[in-house]
Amino acid sequence: MAIPASSVRTRGTRLGLPGRPGVATTRAPSPRTIGGVTEVDIEYTAFFRDEFPSVLRTITLMLRDQPRAEEITQDAFIQLLLGWHKISRYERPGAWVRRVAVRLAMRSIRRDRLWASVREGLLPSAPARSSRFDVDGAIRRLPASQRAAIVLHYYEDRPLAEVAMILGCAEPTARVHLHHGRNRMRELLGEDDDVA
Repeated sequence: MAIPASSVRTRGTRLGLPGRPGVATTRAPSPRTIGGVTEVDIEYTAFFRDEFPSVLRTITLMLRDQPRAEEITQDAFIQLLLGWHKISRYERPGAWVRRVAVRLAMRSIRRDRLWASVREGLLPSAPARSSRFDVDGAIRRLPASQRAAIVLHYYEDRPLAEVAMILGCAEPTARVHLHHGRNRMRELLGEDDDVA
């Protein structure tokens, strides 16, 4: 494959560059710029504006903590920006960033649970008040994978196949997470098994 002459430069002393004279190197074509802004910047900004609110909503529903959800969502979009040249060519980059954000949120939930168990052994705690219809509290008490499955499926109205893809598991596994999550919520909310 021939390298276009415009993208080859000779490295050497006559160009004022360090290195061996006469050694050809290739350089990546520079992205087109419009008023100092590259096409990549424009594409990423448009994608960010379209996807950030829905990813933030998902993570907020999982964590029930707006500031922490914003931080995690921003971290996911930073990872997306770092790999934008590759990820932007994916069929669904929105699913990629949502998956990263959900995984970061699940990691945060696990870390909080571990930290809470450590604190529980160190500090006396007040008895927890629970309302029969405290859905937010019930969701908070679910394990991370069940919480993510419930939020993605019921709050975000995502099909089971997409929930599985975002969680990075097989569809039957996502179905099990939903099943266990629903059963645990039923226990936490004090609903009878007969209620549909």
